[in-house]
Amino acid sequence: MAELKKKATRESYGEALAELGDKYDNLYVFDADLAAATKTGIFKKKFPDRFFDCGIAESNMMGVAAGMAATGKIPFASTFAMFAAGRAFEQVRNSIGYPHLNVKIGATHAGISVGEDGATHQCNEDIALMRTIPGMVVINPADDVEAKAAVEAAILHEGPVYLRFGRLATPVFNDPETYKFELGKGVKLRDGKDIAIVATGLMVYEAIEAAKTLAAEGIEATVINIHTIKPIDEDIIVEAAKNTGLLLTVEEHSVIGGLGSAVADVLAARHPAKLVKIGVNDEFGHSGPAVDLLKEYGLCADNIVAKARDAVKAK
Repeated sequence: MAELKKKATRESYGEALAELGDKYDNLYVFDADLAAATKTGIFKKKFPDRFFDCGIAESNMMGVAAGMAATGKIPFASTFAMFAAGRAFEQVRNSIGYPHLNVKIGATHAGISVGEDGATHQCNEDIALMRTIPGMVVINPADDVEAKAAVEAAILHEGPVYLRFGRLATPVFNDPETYKFELGKGVKLRDGKDIAIVATGLMVYEAIEAAKTLAAEGIEATVINIHTIKPIDEDIIVEAAKNTGLLLTVEEHSVIGGLGSAVADVLAARHPAKLVKIGVNDEFGHSGPAVDLLKEYGLCADNIVAKARDAVKAK
């Protein structure tokens, strides 16, 4: 079988903006002096009159984007996740979330896979922060195809949206000819009766690979891709809980407040089931090659297999 091509979702983000700029003439893009890294420079080259570099002033950029949204335009405010969700949290909350303005936040370089940039730039808290803002939609696409579809879905949605993209090139497993993005709807990629692996972002492919290994051991795993963490698809989670009684969440994010917490909320309210969470534990990251860090923090297929195997045995 031919090896899947790899592409970073931040590149997909930049390409999608440029492609959609023709279709939506009210689409504008802001960046905070990181256009080469966030890939918004692709849009800048094609639509220089609709691109604004706000400099290293992320909080101000959010306020400017809010002002533009108030005039009926659709602004995308782009920077690293650490700065979008962290440094500019107050402005995102008060200037965008509170008045429920139509601003889209393109947050790149999220998670441990930022690699050598180290703990200060490895934002493992952004999903938790954005989930707490009333009315904020939170999207974490898994590959190139899904990322591009998510950008247009964000444009079509009226209200604030936080989109999370990665630096690391990851396998493109969705078929662009058949894939359909539905905001707030999870995607079942594999069916099994023993355990349900619920994943988001670049952990989705790892979950798929883990399920293949588990199948060879006689363990049947359902694999669910949750690309929209808020609003989360409660029905697909409840169905998995009813069919397996055991769920395992995996995310390149803190185990506190992210996908695992969102799934736990659903289970507690609608159908209690055993839950195991894989993610970054209550700790900071550190500098190192992205692939090595993912393995070190257990964000890989091998660890998913090990945790799933133990959970099924203890079921």
